[in-house]
Amino acid sequence: MTSESRFLSVYIDRPVSEVYAFASDPANLPRWAHGLGSSAVQEDGVWFVETPAGRAQVTVAPDNEYGVLDQHVITPSGETVYVPLRATADGDGCEVVFTLRRMPGMTDAELERDTALVEADLALLKDLMENA
Repeated sequence: MTSESRFLSVYIDRPVSEVYAFASDPANLPRWAHGLGSSAVQEDGVWFVETPAGRAQVTVAPDNEYGVLDQHVITPSGETVYVPLRATADGDGCEVVFTLRRMPGMTDAELERDTALVEADLALLKDLMENA
């Protein structure tokens, strides 16, 4: 099976260490990742976000020096979605790259909707970081 991926990125005029620290904290997800969920709570060391479809579990990559912000999301239906996300230094700022993968059975309209959601999330992250 061949899957389609889209690489969506944004340049943020802030040091990669600051962007990584903010984006790697699951408590901050509702502030910039509206496409993922509207609230985040931690229960017994596990993070959950509230999505339009219900409660989803989110695991963010462990702290690392490489800017890896990958997430594993267990959707309300029980499906696990792997979300590759990276922050890399670029001069005094950084580039954040989100890999959006077409899920099996996803229509063109659903892929376009998810692309727009991710683009909006990255733009919000940029705005939050540059105007903090």
